[in-house]
Amino acid sequence: MPIPNQWFAWFNGKIMPEQDVRVPFRDRGFLYGDAVFDTTRTFNHRLFKVKEHVDRLYKSLAYVRMDPGISPKEFIDASEEVAALNLKHMPKNEDIWVTQRVSRGLDEYAREMWPDYRSPMVMVECRVLPFRERARFFRDGLPVVIPSIRRPGPDVLSPRAKANQYLNFILADLEAKSMQPDAVSVLLDTNGNLAEGRGNNIFIVKDGTLYTPKEQFVLPGISRATAMMLAQGLKIPVVEKDLDVYDAMTADEAFLTSTSWCICPISTVNGAKIGRFGDGKIPGPVTKKLTDAYVKLVDFDWVGQYLRYLN
Repeated sequence: MPIPNQWFAWFNGKIMPEQDVRVPFRDRGFLYGDAVFDTTRTFNHRLFKVKEHVDRLYKSLAYVRMDPGISPKEFIDASEEVAALNLKHMPKNEDIWVTQRVSRGLDEYAREMWPDYRSPMVMVECRVLPFRERARFFRDGLPVVIPSIRRPGPDVLSPRAKANQYLNFILADLEAKSMQPDAVSVLLDTNGNLAEGRGNNIFIVKDGTLYTPKEQFVLPGISRATAMMLAQGLKIPVVEKDLDVYDAMTADEAFLTSTSWCICPISTVNGAKIGRFGDGKIPGPVTKKLTDAYVKLVDFDWVGQYLRYLN
């Protein structure tokens, strides 16, 4: 039975209190970022598309030539088990991130010092979603800043693998927040086209058509794919193409997708207001249709879940 407010993790095949998890400083994930991960979330305490997230994890593993030593089903089962355990002490109006992690573990020389440590290291860990911090963006829209830092292209390191190489995004966010404290960054690729942000994909709406950057240059988000599927069901045309800053700043609407945001409307890009919303309300009409369809798909009002935390 979990202790109140006690978080648990699944670590190298065992469930244990999170504070008991021990990763050696010689783990290659810590030393070199030699690790991959994926993250899903719960809606009303139900895991969302965990199979799709684990499938993407195994594609990332294949790209970095890493064998986790367990099957996708074992990772799914572990995710369900640790999520259920952590959710026991969570209020019904809150939900969690559920993250699967794999590190290459220890080099041969270090294994002698840590004989009981599993290499590769495998883990599932959870944390509460940041509803209070993000609630206002679902009312006011999300400010986006495009930083000077670029997203490396597939000729350098494929962005389609979800790897522990986040310094690029972290520096971009720091630059964005130095200009506008509430902003998130959306990086350009090395060709000057819109790419992605830290864990999010960007969409713009122009003349009733939905546009998003090509998959080759971004992480193909599960929420991105969900939004595209919903758009097709609503007969909204969807086009993957190169987009630049001009396209974003002249769009009728824009929004980000991610596991935690789901769909969040963008209010400004580099300080300039986006869109012709008619009555000036956010979200715009296409974004609203997609959001409503997303809520219906998961059978849970996650927008209301965020908005209830407004002061």
